[in-house]
Amino acid sequence: MRLLLVKLSSLGDVLHSVPAAMDMHRSLGKVQIDWVVEPAFAPVLKLCPAVDRIIPCDMRQWRRQWWSAETRRAWQAFKHDLQTTAYDAVIDLQGLSKSALVSTMAHLSVNGKRYAMAQGTEGSGYEAPTRWVADTLIDCPWHSHAVDRGRHVCAQAMGYAIPAQEASSLSCTPHAEVLTSTVALVHGSSRADKAWPRAYWQALGQALQAQGFNLALPYASDSELHTAQAIASACPGAVIWPRSDLVQLTQRLAGCAGVIGVDSGVSHIAVALGLPHVQIYNFDTAWRTGPFGCAWQQSVFAPTGPSLEQVLRAWAQCWAAAKSRPL
Repeated sequence: MRLLLVKLSSLGDVLHSVPAAMDMHRSLGKVQIDWVVEPAFAPVLKLCPAVDRIIPCDMRQWRRQWWSAETRRAWQAFKHDLQTTAYDAVIDLQGLSKSALVSTMAHLSVNGKRYAMAQGTEGSGYEAPTRWVADTLIDCPWHSHAVDRGRHVCAQAMGYAIPAQEASSLSCTPHAEVLTSTVALVHGSSRADKAWPRAYWQALGQALQAQGFNLALPYASDSELHTAQAIASACPGAVIWPRSDLVQLTQRLAGCAGVIGVDSGVSHIAVALGLPHVQIYNFDTAWRTGPFGCAWQQSVFAPTGPSLEQVLRAWAQCWAAAKSRPL
């Protein structure tokens, strides 16, 4: 059986859909699962054992330069790559015009079908072309976590019961230089309004060091580097990781004892790795995108940002649960 998942972006959204691929991998026996995704997020999918082939689709770049000869060549190459396989099922997990376009371009087997969500869910985007191109539409509960929604759609499309979710959806060899007592502080996000005060990060780092943990500070921009340097200045011995690609960053995270971070793609990598993790929310969206389902992963929300004490308490609970979980 050959299946195609369409979830183009963003990093967090892609990672929220990985458990659905793992479900199908476990439930359907011999199955090939291919995935259409934007090139920036393809490296992480290479670490998912359920995904066989990744088809990069640089939709954002092509829309910015739709008139260029280079874009036309890239588009034709993408279409050729997409249509080399006849799929028994094409499942649109995004529900937007761009994913509907990709779904309708995919080549179906004789009895193949296209599946998609029948409607949007609370807090998530949805566009009408999703309905126009699907052979079968699947109703989703209005109040759905992003992970549950993807798992539900795939299970309904392929006719299996949703299995118990495993703790880890990504698999990689931990980076050899990372000490196993390291807690990574993911302080950066693509949105400034998701940030947590720098003074809190400094105090959190000091508290973790007092508990015997080492600290690691990833960054992805000059402004995040400045924040990492400020945290490290208050926490002697903290290591600022070199800026790296997603695979190297994931390997470094995989070597850690745990991760504490704001709502960001990097924090969602920690969830997918099954690490002890606290995710910090300034908005009441944790119910929809935050970690859930196991005691060693928690989200912490407060309207003006959670306090240092709330985050430390959540970390203590996650760490205690992680130490007592079955091997």
